[in-house]
Amino acid sequence: MTRTVLITGATSGIGAAAARRFVSEGWKVVGTGRRKDRLDALASELPEGTFYGAAFDVCDRSSTEAALNALPAEFADIDVLLNNAGLALGTVPAQQASVEDWQLMIETNITALVSITHRLLPRLIERKGMIINLSSTAATYPYTGGNVYAGTKAFVHQFSLGLRSDLHGTGVRVTSIEPGMVETEFTVVRTKGNKAASDDLYAGSHPLTGDDIADMIYWTASLPPHVNINTLETMPVSQSFAGFQVARDL
Repeated sequence: MTRTVLITGATSGIGAAAARRFVSEGWKVVGTGRRKDRLDALASELPEGTFYGAAFDVCDRSSTEAALNALPAEFADIDVLLNNAGLALGTVPAQQASVEDWQLMIETNITALVSITHRLLPRLIERKGMIINLSSTAATYPYTGGNVYAGTKAFVHQFSLGLRSDLHGTGVRVTSIEPGMVETEFTVVRTKGNKAASDDLYAGSHPLTGDDIADMIYWTASLPPHVNINTLETMPVSQSFAGFQVARDL
């Protein structure tokens, strides 16, 4: 039986890599994102009938609802929801940050994620499916400039554990994937187009790639139905834990 995964944020990075990985294993994929041209390009790359692109903004609840209602019958039976769409904006300390950036991160990383999850829960329960949420090591390890982004990812981590508890007895599995440094468009978006800043961050560090995380996501989804990975935290070997900051002579 062919299974279907819905991947939010499938237009680039981890989401696009995950779409390719699942299709390569015989799954059908519903990929969502705001950039229709990217979804169309991905659809043309993959075998016909394996990928359906749904272009909408996950922060727009009415568009999300309309898109889910319009899924073709052959893609409508969702077995796995991969909440990959996420956003980081800004690297400055909280006292210098834009509250508009904060609000957009909350809307994207929290409000949109819980909305689409709630909308698909009846179907996932019916099919004894799975929810995979993309959190981050930022959920656990604070760093300067992380502020609201880290807070949203901590929410995703705790929400995943809460879902596990609430879905007890339904057969639905829930996993939080929590990567460290992954080189995608993430830092370019975070710095609002500063490619040099992204290049400097990852230079010489041998970071994780979108394909690395896609492999982990697929492995998690392909385990036997009685096995649940609660949390999967991963970093490149080059990344570990920083020391505490100390301000002197305050």
